[in-house]
Amino acid sequence: MSFCTICLAPLLKIREDKVCLSVLACLFWGMPCPVSAHPHVYVDARVDVIFDDAGLSGFRVTWVFDEMFSNMIAFDFDTNGNGRFDAGEVEGVRKGAFSNLREFGYFTRIRIGGKPFAVQFVKDFSATLHDGVMTYAFFIPCHVRAAATVKKIRLSMYDDTYYTDIALASDPVKMVGAERFGADWEVKENPADAFYYGQIFPEDIIITFKERP
Repeated sequence: MSFCTICLAPLLKIREDKVCLSVLACLFWGMPCPVSAHPHVYVDARVDVIFDDAGLSGFRVTWVFDEMFSNMIAFDFDTNGNGRFDAGEVEGVRKGAFSNLREFGYFTRIRIGGKPFAVQFVKDFSATLHDGVMTYAFFIPCHVRAAATVKKIRLSMYDDTYYTDIALASDPVKMVGAERFGADWEVKENPADAFYYGQIFPEDIIITFKERP
C-alpha cells in the first residue's frame, strides 16, 4: 500500500465542473507497477522527543510536504481559497487526507529495547498551509519509564513502497524535558530494514536515556 491512500476520500466527491487533482494523483500513484516505482510525494520530517517526570512520553512529529502534493491537498480542502487551512478545513484534512494512515502505522516504526511498538493512534493533529507548502504535525504517545539501566528506543519513518520519500530534515531531532534523564540521540542508517529491492536504507533515530542517581 502507498501514501496515495491518504487521498482516497476525494474519490467520493468528484466535482462535475472540473477534475479533482487529488483523484488524478491517486489513480496514478495507485497503479500496480513496482518495477517502475519511485517517489511521488516528498516529505521532510522532524521529531520532538518529549519527556515527562517518569521518562519518555512520546514523539511530536512534523512533516513538511513538497509544493505539488501540498497544492493537491489544498485544492480539495482549502474550500474558501484563502491560502491557509482554517479550523473546519483542518478537520476536513484530518478525516479525508490523514486518518487513513492509521492502517499503515502512520509510516512510523518504533522499537523499544529491540521489540516493535505498534503505532495505533496519534493525538493533536494539525495541518497548516503557508506560501503553498503544507505541514502536518501530530503526537505519537509512547510511554517508557526511565530505569537505572539505559533504555534504547529506535524510531524511523518510511513508506516501504517508496511512493513517498520521507527524509529527515537537516535538524531532525529536538529533545524536550530530557535533562534529568541524561538523554541523548543519534541517527544511523539501518541496512537490516532495507526496502525498494534493498536499495534504500531507513534512517533510525536512536534515543537513549536512564534515571540519574
